[in-house]
Amino acid sequence: MKLFDHVGLDAIEMNTVTIDGKRYYVTPSGGKYPSVTTVISGNAKKQAGLAKWRARVGKEKAQAVSNRAAGRGTRYHKLVEDYFNNELDTEKYKDQPLPWIMFNSSRGILDRINNIYLQEAALYSDRLQIAGRVDCIAEYEGELAIIDFKTSAEPKKEEYLYDYYVQECAYACMLQERYNIGVKKLVTIVSCENGDTQVSVVPPKKEYFVTLQEYIKEYQEKHAKQSGG
Repeated sequence: MKLFDHVGLDAIEMNTVTIDGKRYYVTPSGGKYPSVTTVISGNAKKQAGLAKWRARVGKEKAQAVSNRAAGRGTRYHKLVEDYFNNELDTEKYKDQPLPWIMFNSSRGILDRINNIYLQEAALYSDRLQIAGRVDCIAEYEGELAIIDFKTSAEPKKEEYLYDYYVQECAYACMLQERYNIGVKKLVTIVSCENGDTQVSVVPPKKEYFVTLQEYIKEYQEKHAKQSGG
């Protein structure tokens, strides 16, 4: 089994709180910033798309699909985390055949990663007033990258990957602000139930940052309106 090297940046410790049903991170200075996932998922276009999908498949099926996806993703992430920490115990996952099969199908891609800076680590930006927990910051094929792990029933269309790039761009901004470290790549790895592993590698383009700012503005305006501000 491959052994992974760790650069070992000092991780930031942050607790989360729920405000108006939304997740916020409490920064070391005491500020409360919404999670980047909350900000991006709350944009009007995405919400409209989800509402349309729920209406088409029905409330019960939509909830079942969401629960299955959440459980599958959590277990896959834990497998990857153990693997990168050089602590993979095959016996531990015997009762989780699907995540285990998906993990093994993607192992060849995961082995392109090394020199891990942070994983499952909290980050925040005072400038953007957002926070979040990044899956992994490490070298991918020799270049430092923000790496996001997703699971899916099948490979996703390119249009559905766009907001992942925006989220990864947010983490790149937080990393630059907190540690003064820049990345070369945004890497999205989608492990699929059908055995495929979809990999998308893009540079941190300005357009992703512009879209992120638009999402943040929309969220802040909506939150201020709901708060009566």
